[in-house]
Amino acid sequence: MPRKALRERPITVPQVKETLEAIGEEQLNQFQRRTLDYAAKFSKVNSDMAETLVDKLVKQFELEEEEAVQIANCMPESIQEIRVFLAGGRRMMETSKLERMLAFLDEYRKRQ
Repeated sequence: MPRKALRERPITVPQVKETLEAIGEEQLNQFQRRTLDYAAKFSKVNSDMAETLVDKLVKQFELEEEEAVQIANCMPESIQEIRVFLAGGRRMMETSKLERMLAFLDEYRKRQ
């Protein structure tokens, strides 16, 4: 009998990695193993930091959770890169706010 999703919530790549590692590699199917390999290669921060980062991006910079997750996954290094993630919402953000966001992301990069 197929399982029914109770709710859908975006999660970061580090959270995917942590979840798949908790299951155990020998329990994973081929698709899940590839996903774990991808997550291990492309995680920019650890799972706890990613969750905190997303929460702070949503609260401090008034981002949608989906936007915050994408920013946490990619950790953009310039204002232009941040604008790529915000373009889908068709809203403009002040350059000063983007500069503060970039400085905020730089703090998390230094913690690694």
